[in-house]
Amino acid sequence: MSRQLKYVDPLRNPHFASEEVRNRRGWVLLLTSALIPGSVQTMLGNRKMGRFALRITLITWAILFIVLLLAIIRKQWLISLATSSFVLIPLMVFAVVLGVVWILCLLDTVRLVRVVSLGKRTRPVFLSAALVSVLVVGGAFTYGVTTLNSGRQLLDSIFSSRKVEKAADGRYNIALLGSDAGKGRTGVRPDSLSVVSIDAKTGAAVSIGLPRNMQNVPFPKGSPLAKKYPHGYNCGDECLLNAVYQLGEENASLFPEGPPAGVQATKQAMEGVTGLKIQYYAMIDLKGFEQLIDAMGGITLTSHVRVPISSKTNKRTGKHGPPKGWIEPGENIHLDGYHALWYARSREFASDYERMTRQRCVQEAMLTQLDPATLLSRFQKIAAAAPNVVSTDVPRSQLDYFVDLAQKTRDHKLGKLNLSPPRVKPSHPDFDKAHSLVQEAIKKSEENAQKDKQGLGAPADVSYYAMGADTLAAPESNDDDAKDKEICEVK
Repeated sequence: MSRQLKYVDPLRNPHFASEEVRNRRGWVLLLTSALIPGSVQTMLGNRKMGRFALRITLITWAILFIVLLLAIIRKQWLISLATSSFVLIPLMVFAVVLGVVWILCLLDTVRLVRVVSLGKRTRPVFLSAALVSVLVVGGAFTYGVTTLNSGRQLLDSIFSSRKVEKAADGRYNIALLGSDAGKGRTGVRPDSLSVVSIDAKTGAAVSIGLPRNMQNVPFPKGSPLAKKYPHGYNCGDECLLNAVYQLGEENASLFPEGPPAGVQATKQAMEGVTGLKIQYYAMIDLKGFEQLIDAMGGITLTSHVRVPISSKTNKRTGKHGPPKGWIEPGENIHLDGYHALWYARSREFASDYERMTRQRCVQEAMLTQLDPATLLSRFQKIAAAAPNVVSTDVPRSQLDYFVDLAQKTRDHKLGKLNLSPPRVKPSHPDFDKAHSLVQEAIKKSEENAQKDKQGLGAPADVSYYAMGADTLAAPESNDDDAKDKEICEVK
């Protein structure tokens, strides 16, 4: 009696194969479909669907290769693409298509495997693995598309569409304002004011701190407020630098276009104090500060001072009651949003200088500790909180340039100059001297950047201090930084 031969093709005709072969076939097909969507369909199923899925897969690999290549050779181009709506919107659509195709290919692969042909013990494990694969792919693409959309909305809400400003004398000067319009306070009042002057080519930067209680601040010639206050903002003890914001709001008709009138007025006052042309501003509003810090997971800094958490003000006496609590000094203390806000805002038992320094420490901690891992893991929360905290007039079209410039800035030591006592008296400031101090600080920063380029190195911290015109050329390094570190620092 002749024995009938049975055709066994483990891939296309596994019916007569052993259970071990059928099980192995199922796992190989599922893994192949998970790694290369469309490959299984091209071999065994709907080839038209398979070819379409393979094209999508190949395009994805090409995009990933281009991203990797740009990250290595042209990072600024990559940032430019990542911040463009013309790229983000098509990328979101493509991600949705890829995710749907991938899931359909996985489900179709389960059909082609024919689960009933698998061993009884293998079936539940195989189905569980297939379900996990579908959930992982679906979850990953849902998160990815949502993140892309949040990023697009974040860029639209924070960055402006205004025209690009040119560098002045080879530098970009950006006003940094920390505003505190808390309960019971009238209008916006910048509590911390500084100018960051950045070399447009090297990225070498100087941070110039301005006391909020500076009087008689001048306005640049030809500016709207210079006509109204030709001898500076001089009307007594109430006419301080941080009051210029409200002055601008009250004279909004003088600033019909651009950023808020208060911001424009403050920028012009800061130009008068420093002698620099300020192109852009960035303002951090403490009202939404707590939410942003919590979204980041908190910040860490070293504090050498005890900071009170103040109780409510007694309306009858105008004084605070006993503090509700204290933020104790310590090394690398971790602050959540509530305590970070109080650390930056608290006024009791502290000078203006101390509070300004604490605010700068909190800002520095935010910038240095918002690393890529934190940004990716908490992006949704950060994106939701950021528009309530940060405002700026930096054009979105120039964002890639400034991100690239910021990377260069990290390669240099940040210069520091505080226009505060004893070099500049807030009540009777010598603005010619202030201008000279600023130019000297910039000159030193450029010299140190040149040394960095030549491999000679720069001091660990570059701080500029001058007691008078005769000592202007010989700054005593580390005085500013040492004074700040007596209060707080970010290590």
